Amino acid sequence: MDLPRPTDGALAQPTRARIFAFLVDKRAPADTREIAAAFGLHPNGVRAHLERLEEDGFVDRRQVRNGAGRPRDVWTVSSRARPGGTPPRAYGDLAEWLARAIPATGPRVREVERTGREIGAELVEGRAADTEAGLRDALAALGFEPRLRARESGFECKLGNCPYRGAVTRNQPIVCGLHRGITAGILAALDPDARLTHFEPKDPKRAGCLVEVSRP
Repeated sequence: MDLPRPTDGALAQPTRARIFAFLVDKRAPADTREIAAAFGLHPNGVRAHLERLEEDGFVDRRQVRNGAGRPRDVWTVSSRARPGGTPPRAYGDLAEWLARAIPATGPRVREVERTGREIGAELVEGRAADTEAGLRDALAALGFEPRLRARESGFECKLGNCPYRGAVTRNQPIVCGLHRGITAGILAALDPDARLTHFEPKDPKRAGCLVEVSRP
């Protein structure tokens, strides 16, 4: 994934920008050695880059213990990050033009949602041991700033950012229908027993869309 590169901060350094892009594209946790192997770099040097990304709020670190050995660091895109940054204007224009071109009729919204489910299933690597963490990682990598809260029969996820706000203002039923389908597709791939029971779009300029998930 090509990300806009700022002139200062953690992403100004090319290797850090590439590491962050790798995690954005993966949309799932990766440990230090896996990331280092992807770039042919020494894990110690990669760890230093990851710690700088963590310091600037781009990635989160979790420690995972396998057996009696030393726990390993596992990295994901932070829920506070906005991976897309400020996209090139042409991409923003294209999304808005497509939103204008698709009529928001019932059949078209349902068609777009079905396509979204197919897309969502392709965005993750399959079943997850932790459904909540898997959804959080996928939505964070897409730039939604997800915040999760447990519920009695599942969990809810409130989205702190709308990366599609320009297109949503043009055609909310179509764009939010696509997003609803993507979310359902991600869930189906992560946990076939999970169900998207509620999807409530909000004002895209203020964000706060609500996703509710139930599990048996």
